[in-house]
Amino acid sequence: MLHKPFFFTLLLSFIVNFSLAQEINLLFVGDIMGHKPQIKSAEITKNKKYNYDPVFKYVKPIIEKADLAIANLEVTLPGKPPYQGYPRFRSPDEIATSLRTAGFDILTTSNNHSNDAGKDGVIQTIKTVKENDFYQTGTFNNQAERDLLYPLVVYKKGFKLVFLNYTYDTNGIPTREPTVVLEIDEKMIKKDIEEAKKFNADAIIVLMHWGKEYVLEGTKKQQKLADKMLAWGADHIIGGHPHVVEPIVEKTIQVDSTTSRKAVVVYSLGNFISNQTKPNTDGGIMFEMTLQKKNGVTSLKKYNYIPVWRYIHKDTDNDKKRTYHALPIAAFENGNESKLKMNEKAIAAMKKYGKHVRDHLNNSDAKERKVTLGDLKIKKQKTVN
Repeated sequence: MLHKPFFFTLLLSFIVNFSLAQEINLLFVGDIMGHKPQIKSAEITKNKKYNYDPVFKYVKPIIEKADLAIANLEVTLPGKPPYQGYPRFRSPDEIATSLRTAGFDILTTSNNHSNDAGKDGVIQTIKTVKENDFYQTGTFNNQAERDLLYPLVVYKKGFKLVFLNYTYDTNGIPTREPTVVLEIDEKMIKKDIEEAKKFNADAIIVLMHWGKEYVLEGTKKQQKLADKMLAWGADHIIGGHPHVVEPIVEKTIQVDSTTSRKAVVVYSLGNFISNQTKPNTDGGIMFEMTLQKKNGVTSLKKYNYIPVWRYIHKDTDNDKKRTYHALPIAAFENGNESKLKMNEKAIAAMKKYGKHVRDHLNNSDAKERKVTLGDLKIKKQKTVN
């Protein structure tokens, strides 16, 4: 039997904790691709192993600060050569290791390249990702695993979050049994959201691989499906695949006659890292979202974006050596370009992409968070006249 002082202390603790606001910070990035030049760049020639750590060197401090960081892995990890880029992506396992080192927590694997290495590639990709201590969802070894592990439920900082993941297609490459790749099917998505609601989660977040490549605005098909998913009970929707940044839209969802909630839809985050060269594909955005829970009610407190550009550093001592970096643009503007010893062509390309993203999102509902060299733990060099 509990003594009264202890009981009242316990009750008071519960009341205080229940009434205090809790917060969780989520970070989402766009497509992580593995074109042939990227594989070559990561190769350590002496022992034929690979190192992708430099790719994420300048975004790692941002990723690490998030309570949960989520990315779309748009390659397969077959576990052995041959490694290759487009059209069937097969990357070394070391990219997963570097993503974990950079601070990512969740990888989605349902996208149009899920089946690039066949059934064995699906299985091996899941195995490698989980061996690197990631949460993973979107593809499964078999239907029983899908039934057991889907939707993905993550507990963090007092929050219970549910994640769903779907792709529009697998480039016509069939999914071989017993593996499962979750493709967009409205009846299934509605059913999965209904199942997700049973967990009484603080938020249901749907990660979509959808839309039309290189189109800067979300298609009507995307918009209609987004509205349906929000009506079914999804709280937020984050998209990828078009390889360009698409709008960020805040929506008000009427729960009942007296209650409404805010939801955010990011139609496409663009590319996080790739070797694509088509207009507007040389970068993307990192999207930050803060959820707040008070008195048992979770709401969207704030959100913003960080423009990221793909920088290919050329080694002056070895003209064939290239190093890929995902750069938060704001930190390396206004004279800070010298920190990376960029040439004029690279500086112009970075500024051009930064202007494009800012102009494009000017009428969106999200604002940019300006990242500084201090945020990246890089000391600003003195300007020499």
